[in-house]
Amino acid sequence: MTRRSVIIWSSAAVAVVLIIGTLSARRISSKSSASAKTSASSENQGMAGMNTQPAGSVSITPEQIRQFGITFGTVQMRPLSDEVRTAGIVVVNETRVAKVTPKFSGYIEQLYANFVGQYVRRGQPLAAVFSPDLVAAEQELILSARLSRTIGGSSVPGVPGTTTDLLSAAKERLRLWDVSEAQIREVLSTGRPMRTVPIVAPASGVILDKKVVQGQAIQAGEELYTIADLSDVWIDAQLREEDAGRVGVGALAVLQLTSYPGRPYTGRVTYVYPTLTEQARTVKARITVPNPDGRLKPGMYATVTIRTSTASALTVPRSAVVQTGERALVFVDMGQGKLRAQPVQLGRTGSDYVEILSGVASGQRVVTSAQFLIDSESNLAEVMKSMIGMRGVQDAMPPMSSPAANDVNAKGADMRGMPGMTPPPKR
Repeated sequence: MTRRSVIIWSSAAVAVVLIIGTLSARRISSKSSASAKTSASSENQGMAGMNTQPAGSVSITPEQIRQFGITFGTVQMRPLSDEVRTAGIVVVNETRVAKVTPKFSGYIEQLYANFVGQYVRRGQPLAAVFSPDLVAAEQELILSARLSRTIGGSSVPGVPGTTTDLLSAAKERLRLWDVSEAQIREVLSTGRPMRTVPIVAPASGVILDKKVVQGQAIQAGEELYTIADLSDVWIDAQLREEDAGRVGVGALAVLQLTSYPGRPYTGRVTYVYPTLTEQARTVKARITVPNPDGRLKPGMYATVTIRTSTASALTVPRSAVVQTGERALVFVDMGQGKLRAQPVQLGRTGSDYVEILSGVASGQRVVTSAQFLIDSESNLAEVMKSMIGMRGVQDAMPPMSSPAANDVNAKGADMRGMPGMTPPPKR
């Protein structure tokens, strides 16, 4: 054979080898892809209840519904009443508090109301006070009365037959010191000043504070007693900042106290304070509650439920809403065992239902139990699909070829020529 023939045959052999190699590579690639799909299908089918669905969806069977205990509710228009549940404390009605402060100086000779918590009636004597100033004023009253009678019977020309200016001034002076008309008449009838004058209760109620003892010297304007009428009391309820706009004056409040279980008390919100507590971020609301039997005592704690206006709204059961932190979800029944996670916008919250502003329509069925299990399975399905896709890509990738020993030796030989570089010794 000539040299030209040898070259032609060699070229033909090389072409055949290239064609065979290309066909083999395509066959290997198709087998790898099919193997990845088969593996994905087998792994997805191996998980109970997991079928490939769109993002956020889960497909379940009737058997799994019974196994997981899944229940459903309906999206529909319902009457929704706002309820705010909070804690409160019983306090004294400030409009029914009275202070006992004498308008004259003196000494406590007798103490009738002598302990905190004692109930007193309006007009009841609390203490007997000896006051030199009062005794002097009473003597002036007696003298004015005598003078008035003497001048009235005089026949001196130019002198009026009757004059009551001095007597009226003496009476008015005693009235300004809270001496009663009965006491003034008694002094005038007996003609002798009273040694002690009683201090009486200005209102009926319970003594909350006592700052006087028998024999004590008192000054004008000094506070002796604090009396509170507890026939009705206030409940100071702490409202969260987000609930402050939902509670208004006139709202009905129901109270439960641990001291009287099973016996609720009712009242009305009479005032909402205009300031916010910076540390606790709460607003105080005042609730007035009748307390005719005196069972509600200042300092007691109460669980308060404030009910506001009732209006119809598109609602779902509260148990149907899943709070993820970033958004609220409900799982909608799409039929044929398919459940889809649907983001919703929430409105008011009632005791059993939540208002839905957008996201679902009236008449749709939503899951009301086992939502967190469904949510976890839907998230797991998404993760598994991502992992399976990554595995298929890795299987389709050609294997990495390692460098030949001759190449390594050649690099080692090249390193010998570099200053300071010595290849490692062969083992």
